[in-house]
Amino acid sequence: MNTEIRLAGEGGQGLIKAGFILGESSTVFDKKNAVQTSSYGVEARGGESSSDIIISDSKIYFPRVRHLDILLSFTQMTADKYVDILKDSGRLFIDDDFVKVPKNYDGEVFSFPYIRVARTKFNLVIIANIIALSSIVYTTNVVSMEALRKAVLKNTPEKAKDMNIEAIDIGISFCKQ
Repeated sequence: MNTEIRLAGEGGQGLIKAGFILGESSTVFDKKNAVQTSSYGVEARGGESSSDIIISDSKIYFPRVRHLDILLSFTQMTADKYVDILKDSGRLFIDDDFVKVPKNYDGEVFSFPYIRVARTKFNLVIIANIIALSSIVYTTNVVSMEALRKAVLKNTPEKAKDMNIEAIDIGISFCKQ
């Protein structure tokens, strides 16, 4: 069975990197199959940006998401745009400072102030991607938390490793509340 995921927001929020990390978590550390594709607008920052990941225990025959199991949205525009391809059993993760649940969605929602916490705690908005990833992984078990931690550390400069581990723990704490 495939798990289809889209991480969507604006350029500069680190969502393409987050998609890469999630894909690596599944393939390198959990020994699953994964496909990751990215899309971004022509603007360097502020344009739409998304990362699609398909994770499976078996072969993946079609590399594009069609029916999302998980949607993370950091902007209202991307929530409104992609919620229609979220399965009825899917899970919507939103930054509740910037996104309201779309009117046409009545499924499971996880809303947290990812960006505000990243800005307040680390003075670095881009770390919101790791906070969000850890809340997704903790909630859905799409990959193991251990695999996520290893992939984050593998893709983080030495000086930022402690900060990223703390970001993972913050994402988990959101889910425990």
